[in-house]
Amino acid sequence: MEHNQIRFSLMLLIIAVFIGVMLSAGCTSPAGKTAGVGVMSPVEKVEVYHFHPTNGCRSCTTVGDYAEETVNTFFPNELKNKKIVFDHINYQEPKSADLVERYGVTGSSLMIGVYNKTAFNRESNHKVWYMTGNKTQYMNYLKGVIDLRLAGDLS
Repeated sequence: MEHNQIRFSLMLLIIAVFIGVMLSAGCTSPAGKTAGVGVMSPVEKVEVYHFHPTNGCRSCTTVGDYAEETVNTFFPNELKNKKIVFDHINYQEPKSADLVERYGVTGSSLMIGVYNKTAFNRESNHKVWYMTGNKTQYMNYLKGVIDLRLAGDLS
């Protein structure tokens, strides 16, 4: 009997870990939102937000600085006409609560939101964290992601 209880407990632990990994990887989406797969057309606006704490670490600051430079360098017209919005958001400040809730922010992150007339898709881009040591690679990668989102490609 004890052996079966151990197996059952182990199975529950494995399932809990799997669910935790899936949630932290952004594999779920709130009701009414797309899951980030396929094409969404036409795109009205793309938001790029660097969410950070009051006292962020060097990597967190770099993620935000490189994202801002990428958007300013490659998308000045889209910024001017509000097709792209960029901002640094302190997720610990009460005034940021609405954005934090909309994006499901739980910590430092680079979030991209895509709007069309009927839907909103949000995603946390984890790959940029691994590129902070190579600014050119980071900027080219993020430019490619934003180009896809502007075209309505959510894959």
